[in-house]
Amino acid sequence: MAALMINENIFHVIKDPVHGTMQFTTAEDNWVKPFIDSPIFQRLRHIKQLGMGDFIFPGAVHTRFNHCLGCCYIASQIAHKIGLAEEERQLVMIACLLHDIGHGPFSHAFEDIFYQKLIRHEAWTPFFLAEFRNAEFFAKYNRLNARHNLSEEKFQLIEDMIMHRSPKKLLADIVSSQMDADRLDYLLRDSHFCGVTYGQFDFRWLLHCMAIVQSNQGERLGVTHKGVGVVEHYLMARRLMMRNIYHYQKKLALESLLVKLLQTLSRDLAEYPAFSRIKSTRLGQFLLAANQFNQIAIQEKNIEPHRQQFLSDNYAIYKQLCDYDVFILIKELAELNDPHAAAQIAKRIHHRKLAQNIRLDPANVNVATELLAEFKNQHPHYQDWQIVLIQTPHQSYKIQEDPILVLNEHGQIKPLNELSFMISAISDKPEETVFLSIDSEIIEDPAIQTILHQLTSRVTA
Repeated sequence: MAALMINENIFHVIKDPVHGTMQFTTAEDNWVKPFIDSPIFQRLRHIKQLGMGDFIFPGAVHTRFNHCLGCCYIASQIAHKIGLAEEERQLVMIACLLHDIGHGPFSHAFEDIFYQKLIRHEAWTPFFLAEFRNAEFFAKYNRLNARHNLSEEKFQLIEDMIMHRSPKKLLADIVSSQMDADRLDYLLRDSHFCGVTYGQFDFRWLLHCMAIVQSNQGERLGVTHKGVGVVEHYLMARRLMMRNIYHYQKKLALESLLVKLLQTLSRDLAEYPAFSRIKSTRLGQFLLAANQFNQIAIQEKNIEPHRQQFLSDNYAIYKQLCDYDVFILIKELAELNDPHAAAQIAKRIHHRKLAQNIRLDPANVNVATELLAEFKNQHPHYQDWQIVLIQTPHQSYKIQEDPILVLNEHGQIKPLNELSFMISAISDKPEETVFLSIDSEIIEDPAIQTILHQLTSRVTA
């Protein structure tokens, strides 16, 4: 961070393509810099925010590191606007900085290698946070922050906010809610780096309209009535980003291929001779352990003890993994000239041979599922990864999940959906993207053309 003198106060500056000049006071800099400089936070520089999004949107090479800094900055802006005490501002800034520290390679896509997504990035978060929870780090931190020390009790408050169990609802809303610093940053950031305008909204006006409101749960983060319009804009921006970027067919199809590669490789890694070198790498060792966990998860009813054991046993490897490990693996497999599915998928990814995607009507997904199952029974020579039905449900706004609260002109607190016809119309409305992804190398096969004709005549959107 560079130092700049303004009005005799020192501000530390990070130049950011989304927020411009992000200014942090010396106190704020001291609150967050010890975390930023740690190896486990620096690791986020090598984990892209949008998984394989840059294969489709070439500019989307931004990382979890960029996003976490932006999230921390927005938290400081919100804290200043609503008048939080310094110590509270310190807590929310640290929580927002560290909220994504548990992510693995390719962000959310990596979570799909686990059976029924039983291990998500949040499960790793306490292990990363534990690396800061020690006397040595606290002592080093407190030498910089004599005014606001970090203690075990305060650090627990930070972890509780990140893990969605904080009793301090106002502070927790800044970290995780339907209008949190996380979403406010990633919509603007992802939109910018993808080269689209779907995710843009007037952040400065939204910030201006933020206010502390009273609810039956105590103080919460809300907006004044002047902010209804910009919150509508923000929520519609989220909906459009979901539909056009996060759930974009080509992106999801590529990430599905990546997951199929890792899952297939993990099942055969121990015995397949061509994979002997990969087996000894840290990613190889992690995939072997993940496969063992998946086999247990399929059989066991009470998976939680096994889940915790897996996390504990494999954290040391997981914290070393990043996108580069996976890219090295893909390149090595692509050069094998081997018929194994993992090698064939790696070739598709490495040479960007994208699958053909056919959008289907979500209302008829059961018909598509039946047709596809019948087709695969009749044509077993096609592999599972070559023909994949992908479903991605989402909701733009949930009334039941802590609605955004609005302070109206008469001092009354109302949920947003009661003051906005547009938000009421999309509230609790499930939406879904459904499509069939077909390997481009088999798309011209007569059998494939036949099933495509059946699908397109009955269930296309």
